Amino acid sequence: MIKTLYKQIGQYLTPSLLCPLFIMLEVVLDVLIPYVTSWIIDRGIMPGDFNAIYRYGVLMLGMALLSFVMGVLAGQFSAKASTGFASNVRSAMYRNVQRFAFSDIDKYSTAGLVTRMTTDVTNLQSAYQMLLRITVRAPFTLLSSIVMCFVISPRLSLVFVVATVVLATFLYIIITRVGRLFSRVFKQYDAVNSVVQENVTGVREVKAFVREQHEKSKFGAAARGLYDLYVRAESLMATTHPVMNLVVYGCIIAISWWGAHFVVAGDLTTGQLTSLFAYVMSILMSLMMLSMIFVQLTQSAASGERVAQVINEVPDIVSPEDGITDIASGRIDFDGVSFAYKGGSGEYALAGVNLHIASGETVGVIGGTGSGKSSLVNLISRLYDVSRGTVSVDGKDVRTLDLAALRNAVAVVLQHNILFSGTLMDNLRWGNEHATLEQCRQVCNIACATEFIDEMPDGFETVIEQGGTNVSGGQRQRLCIARALLKSPKILILDDSTSALDNATDARVRHQLKALLPDVTKIVISQRITSIRDCDRILVLDGGRVAGFDTHDKLMTTCAVYREICELQDEPTGDFDDRSHERI
Repeated sequence: MIKTLYKQIGQYLTPSLLCPLFIMLEVVLDVLIPYVTSWIIDRGIMPGDFNAIYRYGVLMLGMALLSFVMGVLAGQFSAKASTGFASNVRSAMYRNVQRFAFSDIDKYSTAGLVTRMTTDVTNLQSAYQMLLRITVRAPFTLLSSIVMCFVISPRLSLVFVVATVVLATFLYIIITRVGRLFSRVFKQYDAVNSVVQENVTGVREVKAFVREQHEKSKFGAAARGLYDLYVRAESLMATTHPVMNLVVYGCIIAISWWGAHFVVAGDLTTGQLTSLFAYVMSILMSLMMLSMIFVQLTQSAASGERVAQVINEVPDIVSPEDGITDIASGRIDFDGVSFAYKGGSGEYALAGVNLHIASGETVGVIGGTGSGKSSLVNLISRLYDVSRGTVSVDGKDVRTLDLAALRNAVAVVLQHNILFSGTLMDNLRWGNEHATLEQCRQVCNIACATEFIDEMPDGFETVIEQGGTNVSGGQRQRLCIARALLKSPKILILDDSTSALDNATDARVRHQLKALLPDVTKIVISQRITSIRDCDRILVLDGGRVAGFDTHDKLMTTCAVYREICELQDEPTGDFDDRSHERI
């Protein structure tokens, strides 16, 4: 963890080194001021020498002003270093998350990643600033004050040594126990953020089903868990302050008692005793700051582990070195493919799949819920990797292809595709950032989207709200199809992406795709027979296995599963996912 986080300091190493330097100069001046105060008392006030008072007073004022300048410079450098460090950490996490395959994202919840990039990084930023300032100031002030105490009176200074050992032992015991609690605290943060994210994302469903009270209860349970853990951790940490006060004030009493005897015996001057009291307060403040450091660093250690875990995560799917970039056709081959999700039930989502799809062919895919339709197409663009067997595009194993080249050659349109904040044109250009207006209009014509775009007051410059909430489901799907076509793909995958369209519009879109993109391999996943019956061939999946792969007419005679689906969809209330009746 330390090595990983150290790398993120990067270009902010210079201010990170200058801040402790100025802190130490400031501390030296602060520690010398009480010593000069003893001179004012012993050499000026006691003998009544006003010249000595003025001389040492001016010296003390100059030291205070110089200390102020050192403190300001240290603060500026620490702010620059800590914020820069946090920025680098967030960037490193975000860059690595962008490399994640779907299987990597499955390891971390979305809420967990958000917590790590916000709460955890903020904790690290505070800890780093504290590390540069207080972690340098407190021990250096503590040691310097004790050294000055030994210079003034070695015998009295033994009191501080004993007190320091006692406090160090106590803090070690407390911090060891609290560290484990803070690790659990941040896992509970993930749970809280998960509830919030799920509620905000599904707010329309929550309102529609009048589930506000249920969501409040769910959030309350998560928040209560976080509260309980925090109370336990903070209660333990709170014991450090009274113990410190007890020890330090015991030191003050001891110094007052023995110091008075030393003054009477002539072994200590009044000014020196006064300076000792000043150093006692410095030691008190240093110990209090050290306790804050222990709290912050203990809490931040858990955050650091979580952040380093994301930065160091090696994606399951990476682009091969010298990967093949030439993908000439959209031919697809599945040879003995089996696939299981990591962290799932351990059962194969796909098993023993053998398929051969010619370039330019239009293939429909149908099957019941959980039959493996989406899993199948995710393997083509390496969103997941096969567990067994081989998936090939253009006759080449997808694991040998350059990842960017492969995914540029495969355009996927999901049922619930996302539109991003910005103009309609900005969203289309996700497919091709350099696309002209004419190119955008051309693909929108193919996707039957220009008919509603032209009716919008601002046309292609219409502003799309976050998530595309200001367009209908059918409009959103057509825009996503157009966006995919701008990639000029070799393979186009429509994963139930016309489900929100009426039958007439669905038919027009399919006709346009087949007529205007004859060389593009098209895979159409749908729950509606009408959307796939005219495909060149239809793939029927059942329980992760191929139940049939042929034309509509032949499947009606050779595939019982397909025939059952067709007959059920002909019934007004048919549900082809219902297998309770006997197959024909």
